Amino acid sequence: VQLQASGGGSAEPGGSLRLSCAASGSLFSENAMGWYRQAPGREREVVYAMTTGGSVDYANSVKGRFTISRDKGKNTVHLQMNSLKPEDTAIYYCHAVELGGVNYGVEYWGKGTQVTVSS
Repeated sequence: VQLQASGGGSAEPGGSLRLSCAASGSLFSENAMGWYRQAPGREREVVYAMTTGGSVDYANSVKGRFTISRDKGKNTVHLQMNSLKPEDTAIYYCHAVELGGVNYGVEYWGKGTQVTVSS
């Protein structure tokens, strides 16, 4: 399984960006996909993730500002980031984990994409 991310870049505080990620290969039908981020000097943290069943997990810091969506029947995930803050600046990583089958718990990571929020 390979994860291909797109989007990101730079925005001013209060602006918006959108990240998308598509999984290629055979990802088990029950899975979770989402985004982690890592800022300089900080540990990688979950930003937002959604299972195929619709359950979500997100960082409190993005509540009300970011939304996640998945294309039904496809292993793609989108992260809409609104009201961006400088502290959202980080490298964002697409992530997937299989939630069933012989590869239960196997995780996949995409290459990071830089998000920079500054004026």
